[in-house]
Amino acid sequence: MKKLLYPIIIGLLAVVLTACGSNDEADKKNDEKETKTTEKETAKATEEQQKQMEEMKKKLDKQKVDEKKTVAIVNDEKISGAEYNTVLSTTQMQMQQFGQDPTSKEGAKQIKEQTLNSLVGQTLLLQAADKKGYTASKAEIEKQLAEIKKQYESEEKFKAALKQAGLNSEMLNAQIAENIPYTKYVEKEIKVEEATDEEIQKYYDQVAEQAKTSGQKVQTLEEMKPQIKEQLEQQKKQEKLVKHVEELQKNAKVDIKI
Repeated sequence: MKKLLYPIIIGLLAVVLTACGSNDEADKKNDEKETKTTEKETAKATEEQQKQMEEMKKKLDKQKVDEKKTVAIVNDEKISGAEYNTVLSTTQMQMQQFGQDPTSKEGAKQIKEQTLNSLVGQTLLLQAADKKGYTASKAEIEKQLAEIKKQYESEEKFKAALKQAGLNSEMLNAQIAENIPYTKYVEKEIKVEEATDEEIQKYYDQVAEQAKTSGQKVQTLEEMKPQIKEQLEQQKKQEKLVKHVEELQKNAKVDIKI
């Protein structure tokens, strides 16, 4: 299974109702009546929202493919429908977070292209890492697994998160075993220059101007410098990584099946 780890963020909406009482008996009755009305309206709104979410889920699920289907072949390595569906779900969530409709005709087309491009790119990078001899030791896998578990308060919550993501311990270990060589490859083979003081200053000026326009307080350059430096270098690495994948693809045999 050739795919990288994807963080899955699930947002929960909590509705809290606070009823304010009165010492006056008439006010109490009015308050009770208003509370009941509010509760009914809230229940109706929640029910409607639930219905919309279920309808959206059905539409999103229609974009999935048969898990056993081969969606692409990259240098004789098959990419399964199961892998496609995992990345598809992440791409759908990202599009929704940006306020776009993943179920529209254009949105569905964009999601399919992004998902396939992502899978092909990942596979090419993992193949390149394998050719270079990058591997993951048992100790490295256990260390990364422990770091992931630290994010959860208990073993039960960790297992629940795995289940929610459609994974089990065996699948997670397999993903970590492939994620480590990929990370090593990117760190060692994709080198970028450090962000210069001029680049950091320019980025800071843009952030400060935006904050000023919106009336927000902004930190000093010295306070933000480490964060800006890291962000700029990550951006440079991402841009270089995209170009690297394009170069790998020139010499690769890619057959899209869907």
